[in-house]
Amino acid sequence: MKIVFMGTPEFAVASLDAIVNANFNVVAVVTAPDKPAGRGQKLNESAVKKYAVEKGIPVLQPEKLKQPEFIAELKSYQADLQVVVAFRMLPEVVWNMPPKGTINLHGSLLPQYRGAAPINHAIINGEKESGVTTFFLKHEIDTGDIILSDSVAIADNETAGELHDKLMGIGAQLIVKTLKAIEAGEVSEQPQPQSDALKHAPKIFKDDCKINWNCPSQTVHNLIRGLSPYPTAFTTLNDKTFKVFKAEIEDKEPAIAAGGFLTDGKTYLKFATKDGFIKLLDVQYEGKKRMAIEDFLRGMRL
Repeated sequence: MKIVFMGTPEFAVASLDAIVNANFNVVAVVTAPDKPAGRGQKLNESAVKKYAVEKGIPVLQPEKLKQPEFIAELKSYQADLQVVVAFRMLPEVVWNMPPKGTINLHGSLLPQYRGAAPINHAIINGEKESGVTTFFLKHEIDTGDIILSDSVAIADNETAGELHDKLMGIGAQLIVKTLKAIEAGEVSEQPQPQSDALKHAPKIFKDDCKINWNCPSQTVHNLIRGLSPYPTAFTTLNDKTFKVFKAEIEDKEPAIAAGGFLTDGKTYLKFATKDGFIKLLDVQYEGKKRMAIEDFLRGMRL
């Protein structure tokens, strides 16, 4: 079974590596074009490209997925199946090309959390469970028939980064399991259930990351966890951006207005919420590096 793999970040590398190690025939990889990064604007290669080059797998990096040259080159590999993990939206001419179709790995238990940021939104919404799903691509994004899924529990203080790494591992295993089922002709596709109670996972913008201290402590804590380490929840302190990577809830009746803070100037800094306090543990002040709260307070007068 000839496979073309499509993906870009580290999350996708785990699945590609699992596919290669399971001895599937990956004939080509499609990934994002190299982009200039850093002060020297040196061209930065995607994590998937670096892995593919190391393994001697041909790499395609189209600027646009409808380019005739790219379509012709993709067809030349005569793939039986395409696998998509953390890549961009595909036009029908691409996903409908291989005879066995195109499968996608999504970082949620579909149909819940369709969209670009399922891991972040699951934690922001205080979910206790998440998972991964494989499905066949079709027109509407993240709506194709489900092949397999696997679930994991979300711990009370777990961050999006920690859940990302967990799902990266079980997702890689699920992709291999899915490919084996397709190869053996043992796939039983299930249409996604329709429901009015679906939660969505749209792309996150900067305004979504600003902490509203008038919310309950649990809501604020979930936002901080769900945006850590990236794109990161933030507030303002002395009119400068103050990012919060890690915090904990302190259940004390606040005697100050929401958004106000208390500190001893040495060991703690806590902001009042609607119903308690959020004690900051890991922060980054504008223009400075990320640090533990004690190190931040040592160099800052509040």
